[in-house]
Amino acid sequence: MSAPIRWLGGGSPSAPIASAPGLPVESLYIHVPFCAHKCEYCAFYSGPAAGDLIQRYVRALIRELEIIAPDCRPKTIFFGGGTPSLLNLRQWESVLTTLHRLGLVGAAEFSVECNPATVSADKAALLRQHGVNRISMGVQSLDEVLLDRLGRVHSRDMVFRSHDILRAAGFDNLNIDLMFAIPGQTMEVWNRTLDEALALGTEHLSCYEVIYEEDTPLYEQLKAGQCDVDDDLAADQYEVLYDRAGAAGFGPYEVANFARRRRVGESVDRPEAEPGIPAFACRHNVGYWRGRDSYGLGPSASEWVRGLRSRNWSNTVLYCEQLEKGRRAKEFAEALAPLARAGETAAFGLRMNAGWPWDEFRMRTGFDLRTEWSAEMADLISRGWAESTPTHFRLTRAGLRFADAAGQAFLRPEAASTP
Repeated sequence: MSAPIRWLGGGSPSAPIASAPGLPVESLYIHVPFCAHKCEYCAFYSGPAAGDLIQRYVRALIRELEIIAPDCRPKTIFFGGGTPSLLNLRQWESVLTTLHRLGLVGAAEFSVECNPATVSADKAALLRQHGVNRISMGVQSLDEVLLDRLGRVHSRDMVFRSHDILRAAGFDNLNIDLMFAIPGQTMEVWNRTLDEALALGTEHLSCYEVIYEEDTPLYEQLKAGQCDVDDDLAADQYEVLYDRAGAAGFGPYEVANFARRRRVGESVDRPEAEPGIPAFACRHNVGYWRGRDSYGLGPSASEWVRGLRSRNWSNTVLYCEQLEKGRRAKEFAEALAPLARAGETAAFGLRMNAGWPWDEFRMRTGFDLRTEWSAEMADLISRGWAESTPTHFRLTRAGLRFADAAGQAFLRPEAASTP
């Protein structure tokens, strides 16, 4: 069936926040919806790695790339999942040569997510040969008991082996994902994980507090009383992370993300990616938090392009069927009124330590934070969650722990309407 399109807001989207007419979109996300095993905590869309379906998906993805290519000249590319590294060499070759054929090459940052269990020397060499220059490894923990608790398919030894393979292939920009507040993760275990993770010398750390998402096994365990939430311990583990990452040369630039200012062994900081953002920050994700346009391809992928937000179906078979008919597999599309979109942009940007420069926010949205959100800002400042300077509004270190709640205050809901 055709994907229904619904429009929200009734008016034209805000011009200042979108790409200028005629200029191609500079950010590209591709979702690979396959996993060897679904992790206990994961609420992202993914499914089993069935060989025939993967082949069908690759053909559909190539078709979707062909559709958007005339309007995309990516400065950042991000393959996420799922587990993109599950694709075999031939499948990766098909996708990567398509990017070259369509002129979707030359990105300053080209990231691929990998599971440590699926990294090989051949695959690493192929990715590097085709312009991938950043790898994000889903490590989550270096404790075998916790890896089993989370349902991960890799071992701690695989992490170190994969790290060495990637370095040998020439990757000099590596991220590792870690999780804290895992059920059963004591402060001692967390510190031991940080000892080993920091010793790897990677350029980036993404560290996430466990969230109990509905429709996940971990949520069912919580409901059944098989585990509990210790908010105080989670807060203490975050503080330890913040301090230890900083002492190891990482600059915090978003609630959960820490990037080096220089590589291990270098004596001088590299130029900031943007004012207040360390050199090895993930530029693709910074684009999301700054409200920039981005194409999203693959099942369940979301995108924001020229005032229109849309999402593909979270169904790989349906995704393939739609592309086989020559159309993108959109579940819905919506246009937000300018103030509503500006409120979302404000909320996302406040997740960053740099917060919002007054002038940049006005340039991106057409609105002034000091006019439209003065009461909300005053409330956050009174709680000690935020601070205002002559150039910026940003959350404090204490406020970053409550970034979601702080951002919620900036949203401007609107009623749905149809044209």
